[in-house]
Amino acid sequence: MIVFDLACPENHTFEAWFKDSSAYEEQLRQGLIECPVCGSRDVKKVLAPVAHLSRSGGGTDGPGMEASLLRLMAKAYEAVVKQTKDVGPDFAKEALKMHHGLKEPESIRGVATPEEEQLLKEEGVEFIKLPVVRRRTEGN
Repeated sequence: MIVFDLACPENHTFEAWFKDSSAYEEQLRQGLIECPVCGSRDVKKVLAPVAHLSRSGGGTDGPGMEASLLRLMAKAYEAVVKQTKDVGPDFAKEALKMHHGLKEPESIRGVATPEEEQLLKEEGVEFIKLPVVRRRTEGN
């Protein structure tokens, strides 16, 4: 598996996972890749650290790949935790304050109800939802 950071002409950046580089090229040629924010199919790779996952045996699935993905996701989540302030259930309120200039912008994380997520979308507040992945401890 390979992950690419992609961007549309509106500078919405997102990542997408592919079996390999040729799978990316084929999906791009067929117009199957689109920006999740604006729907543009005019996307290009952008420079960013690339995570390339492989496992012995040359297959594309199975326990080795699942473990690699879980480790990568846990590492990404840990980086988000280190670089953001946890505002808990006040996420929507704090994001709206920053969006409307009532508070100095900062990187935050927290939780929001589906209704709060809809309000943020309607107000034009950009946010992403991340799965919480915890590393397993011995015996779990």
